[in-house]
Amino acid sequence: MEQYELDAIRGITTRPAQKYRTIAVDTLTPVIGAEISGVDLSQELTEEQLAEVKAAFLDHHVLVFRDQTITPEHQKRFAGHFGELRPVNPPPPEGDPYILEISTTPEAENVAGNGWHADGTADAEPSLGSMLYITRVPETGSGGDTLFANMHLAYEMLSPVMRDLLDGMTAVHDGAIAFQGYTPPPGYVIPKAEHPLIVRHPETDRKILYVNPAYTGRIPQLSADESRALLDMLFSVVPRRPILSCRVRWTPGTLVFWDNRCVQHHAVYDYYPFTRYGQRVAINGGPLKA
Repeated sequence: MEQYELDAIRGITTRPAQKYRTIAVDTLTPVIGAEISGVDLSQELTEEQLAEVKAAFLDHHVLVFRDQTITPEHQKRFAGHFGELRPVNPPPPEGDPYILEISTTPEAENVAGNGWHADGTADAEPSLGSMLYITRVPETGSGGDTLFANMHLAYEMLSPVMRDLLDGMTAVHDGAIAFQGYTPPPGYVIPKAEHPLIVRHPETDRKILYVNPAYTGRIPQLSADESRALLDMLFSVVPRRPILSCRVRWTPGTLVFWDNRCVQHHAVYDYYPFTRYGQRVAINGGPLKA
C-alpha cells in the first residue's frame, strides 16, 4: 500500500479507545463494526446506556446485538431514539408501514442487496441508518452473511490528488439503476437526486466517499466517457480493499444497526436454495452536504 493509505488506516486504529460503563463493546475489525453486549433491546434503555450506544455507533458505524428476543414494537422503539422512523417505500400492501420484511424463498434467483450499495441514495434525503433483525437463518446454519464497508476510510485511502479532484463535484443517483431487470410497483415514482461526491457526516463532520454502483449513474461535471471511467474506478475501491470491511455472520435473534450515511453493505447470497427471514426498520436522514 501507498504511504497515504497506511496513514489513513493508522489514523483510525491508533485513536484512543472510548471507555464504557454500562455496555461492553468488542470490535469486529480495527476499522469498522462492534458487537454490543449488556443490552436487552426488549427493555427500555437507560439514558446512560443509550448515550453509550450512540457513542459506539458514531465510532464503529456498525453495531451487532446478539441473542435478542424482540417484537416489532421493541425494534421501532429502539430505532426511534435515533430519529424519525422512515416509512417503507413503496409501502407494503399490508402490515406495518415501517417494517420491511426481508424474506428469501427457496425459488429466489437473487436477493435485494446482493452487491455493494448504500440504501436509497437516489432519495433527496437518504436514510440515517437501518436496523435489521434476523430471526431465521438458512437451514444449513451458514451463509447469508452481510459485509459492511467504512466509506470514511474509503475516502481517506484515496490519493491526495484524487481527493482534491473529487471535492466540489456531484453525482446523479437514479433509482432506475437499482430497478434494472425488475418492474417497479404500479404508481411508484422512481427517485432521482444529485449529491456531492464527497459529503460530510452531519454529526462528526468527517468526509465520506458517496458513490455506489446500485444508484450512482453520472458525474455531470465530466463528459460521459470521463464520468464512466471515474465512477468505475471509485466503485472498485470497496471490493478491491478488503481492509475497509467487516463481515457479520447472522444467528437467530441478531439485530444489526448500521450508519447508512458512511457505510456501504453487501448482502451475500450464497445460500440458494435455502431461506432466510428478518425485519428491517429504517430511520430518516437529512440533506447531504459537502
